[in-house]
Amino acid sequence: MTATRTERDSLGEMQVPADALYGAQTQRAVENFPISGWPMPGEFIAAMGMIKAAAASVHHQAGRLEPRIAAAIIAAAGEVAEGKLTAHFPVDTFQTGSGTSTNMNANEVIANRAMQILAAGPGGPGAQDVERIPPNDHVNLGQSSNDVIPTALHLSAATAMQRELLPALTSMSAMLGEKAQRFDGVVKVGRTHLMDAVPVRLGQEFAGYRAQVDGAAEMLAAATDRLCELPLGGTALGTGLNAPEGFAGSVCAILAETLGLPLREVGNHFAASGARDAALFASAALRSTAIAMGKIASDIRLMGSGPRCGLGELLLPAVQPGSSIMPGKVNPVICESVIQVACQVVGCDAAIAAGATGGVGSILDLNVAMPLIATNLLTAIRLLSNAAKVFTRRCLAGLEANEPRCRELVEQSLAMVTVLAPRIGYAAAAELAKRAYRSGKTIREVCLEESILPAEELEGLLDARRQTGA
Repeated sequence: MTATRTERDSLGEMQVPADALYGAQTQRAVENFPISGWPMPGEFIAAMGMIKAAAASVHHQAGRLEPRIAAAIIAAAGEVAEGKLTAHFPVDTFQTGSGTSTNMNANEVIANRAMQILAAGPGGPGAQDVERIPPNDHVNLGQSSNDVIPTALHLSAATAMQRELLPALTSMSAMLGEKAQRFDGVVKVGRTHLMDAVPVRLGQEFAGYRAQVDGAAEMLAAATDRLCELPLGGTALGTGLNAPEGFAGSVCAILAETLGLPLREVGNHFAASGARDAALFASAALRSTAIAMGKIASDIRLMGSGPRCGLGELLLPAVQPGSSIMPGKVNPVICESVIQVACQVVGCDAAIAAGATGGVGSILDLNVAMPLIATNLLTAIRLLSNAAKVFTRRCLAGLEANEPRCRELVEQSLAMVTVLAPRIGYAAAAELAKRAYRSGKTIREVCLEESILPAEELEGLLDARRQTGA
């Protein structure tokens, strides 16, 4: 049987695991919400530690906390920020919609760890012999769950975007740009509606992919800037009740210097309390990024289909055997992984949108789906960051063009007749294409057999490279 200790809160006594740094309020949440087994993301908990440490520093500088208490809180919160105390944050994602349980969890863990630092046990025997640190009075001083939780949401998401996702997309863009240059001389069949279309250079397609990734990165950078507006200072409803003047701005300045982000206090605390618009904007940018990555991966998978009975225009790197029954089969597994990530991120966006919708999450003066929104937002960022790195390293880097196959398909394409339409007319060109299809011959072969145009002129017109523009 697990050893316990007795803790008290405003509702009475609770039995808490003896070695837990949290207290009664957290234990109540653990018992109230045995829902998913998904605790709040580590990035979010780290952001909580950063916020609590910066808050204690500001309070110390203003004389609102005694130096040794402030130092202990800062040290304990620093351990939370470093991920050293993550095991003491068991509260389920599907908890109170304000995230109050997680804020209480942070307050208790930091207070108890601070008392350990001051040579006291986590609420156990001997604690009465040293200075006690009340979680709500000292660690939560000048704060409310209603401004700390959305601040942690913004801070963790902006940090993950800046440190992980944007660099991963930059690397992907560079690799796509490199492939666009290498493949610029490879002319292939374009396809619309999955049907043969006019020629296009493989490099042009890859330049288009790069532009998609760059466009996604621009949206994400704008979303990151919005997330850098922190709701701290609004306390319960946005009025700032019990928050000392200048407190939020000072905390934001410390966090900005620490993280190298343009963090600042939000302009309107009432909007920041009642709605989650910045998170919604970020989620939309993540969804667009996911769809772009999924489209690129899907195209590459299709162009690499084969190796003999598919399109076969691209040669994908073989990273693992593809079948338990068909020897020698190799599948486009990296592309499939990216596509699945894209689907999951779209799902995350749907959950976030529901959580930000009036009547579901954003009700009157407070959004009450913040743990859901934070978990899905950080999940989407983490998935896209990892997928982009894997896609770049294990697929794009080793991608090669099958130039002979591309030339063969271009010559076979009936869409080659398109360039003749201005010369012989649309109707005549359509009939020519039909005759070529029925005979199984190429456009070039039919034109030469029927003397549609002089051979020299035909050669110039049917030059596939010239048809792809500059």
